[in-house]
Amino acid sequence: MGRGRQKAKHTKVARDLKYFSPDTNYGALQRELTHSSPEQDELIDKWADVAADPNAFGAHADDDEDDDDDQGEDSSEAQSA
Repeated sequence: MGRGRQKAKHTKVARDLKYFSPDTNYGALQRELTHSSPEQDELIDKWADVAADPNAFGAHADDDEDDDDDQGEDSSEAQSA
């Protein structure tokens, strides 16, 4: 098949997709978009104060268990060995 026929077919398909409007089930779409899992609810509850006040993030920063001090000790031990 030549390039002209191939391009014409692609143009036809693109036009069909652009102007085709299937019957959309808006009720199902709304249920899908508003559905949330229990894990999401827990995260929303945990970070609700940050959503309300962006300056409240500092209160959650102390909850991190990752200490930068541990990384420094590991690298110094590796260098001395």
